[in-house]
Amino acid sequence: MSTAPTRVAIVTGGSRGIGRRTVERLAADGFAVVVNYAGNRAEAEAAVTAVTEAGGRAIAVRADVADEDAVAALFDAAEEAFGGVDVVVHAAGTMYLSPVADLDLDALDRMHRTNIRGTFVVDRQAARRLRGGGAIINFSSSVLGLAMPGYAAYAATKGAVEAVTLVLARELRGRDITVNAVAPGPTATALFLDGKDEETIARMAAQPPLERLGTPEDIAEVVAFLAGPGRWVNGQVVRANGGIV
Repeated sequence: MSTAPTRVAIVTGGSRGIGRRTVERLAADGFAVVVNYAGNRAEAEAAVTAVTEAGGRAIAVRADVADEDAVAALFDAAEEAFGGVDVVVHAAGTMYLSPVADLDLDALDRMHRTNIRGTFVVDRQAARRLRGGGAIINFSSSVLGLAMPGYAAYAATKGAVEAVTLVLARELRGRDITVNAVAPGPTATALFLDGKDEETIARMAAQPPLERLGTPEDIAEVVAFLAGPGRWVNGQVVRANGGIV
């Protein structure tokens, strides 16, 4: 009796935060996982170890998501190790907060390179190389709809991610590949918590009707749904934010 081939996922930004929890969640669902990281090899290897000790399969591959050659090599590594790619979770991103009047344009350019160019580079390879039945899952942010002061530059990059997501879903007509974005609300990750005092964190935790911050596990559950059973969800932005409007 033949067995179905192992499904394979690439998770960019997979060494920490939401990406790390997504790696572990997809591995628990039976995916072989490629943990992409930009610089922190130790944390990426720790993610691989966590997966393998739980009985799963994973490798770590370094790549700058905005470098087209590095991202092509990332997909090559996935295909060489596991035979193909079925799901791409593009969780890598960077955030710089500033009022528009005080914006450091060099910081803006760096954020654009990772968040916008990186999305195009990763999605381009995914569109070319995913197997049928696959899924592309990008990351936006619920701050895009909240219009919070200081977030203009970051929200602008995530607006671009949403635009790419919706268009790409339509460009892949006939390929049996879904394309969606997840837009977390305030989530207790190092990226979110860095530089915020306790009062600010408490105020943001009180915003959703569920009256808490999201957790990386909350977001990983949404990703796992879109990567697996959620085949009829396509060309959508899922605002996983506990009900903030």
